[in-house]
Amino acid sequence: MSTGLIIALIVIVAVVVAVAAVLTLRARGPRHGASLKRRFGPEYERAVARHDGDAKAAERELSERVERHGSLQVRPLEPAERERYEARWTAAQERFVDAPREAVAEADRLIAELAGTRGFPADGQYEEQVAALSVHHAHHVEGYRRVHRVAQAHPDGAHEGAAGTEDMREAMVEARALFEELVRPSRHDGGRRGAAGERTAAPATRRDGHRTPSLLHRRQAKES
Repeated sequence: MSTGLIIALIVIVAVVVAVAAVLTLRARGPRHGASLKRRFGPEYERAVARHDGDAKAAERELSERVERHGSLQVRPLEPAERERYEARWTAAQERFVDAPREAVAEADRLIAELAGTRGFPADGQYEEQVAALSVHHAHHVEGYRRVHRVAQAHPDGAHEGAAGTEDMREAMVEARALFEELVRPSRHDGGRRGAAGERTAAPATRRDGHRTPSLLHRRQAKES
């Protein structure tokens, strides 16, 4: 076989491999994007918006999050730990009536601490903690972001980014969904009952699917 023929065969094989790789990537691309959409839900749309509509860039970001945090092993809470966290959240809600800003700050700290206890990044790693939470709690992580933004906002009402009472109330309500997911026992933990057999304070949804009015909602109704 001549040298020229050998070179030609090598070139043909290289072209075939390259074409096959391109076709494989094209075939996997839409399925990969659809898989990320299903996994991340609203978080997918937020990522696309952050990348100015560039879905590919958003999918690369989300894929990197899955690679970093997808194998994270969540640690179950001990019953006593769960009761303490639930009691602290209830206390924060009650405090909102008289000191909404302090209540929101406590909710922010409480979620960060609870997430760290469950095994998510901790020790002030807010961005990395949120990234990990978005992989495992994509539908509720925005509530944590919102309560964190409100908690960090300047208390001066004239300052740009300052939060009013209604903003703080809505942030607390939205963040509660993530808190409930994080504090919820695993299936093998025996349901949502405390050590004394009484139902704990975290549940806020009735059997008909509607949320039970919280102190924050009752306060709003009283003032209206």
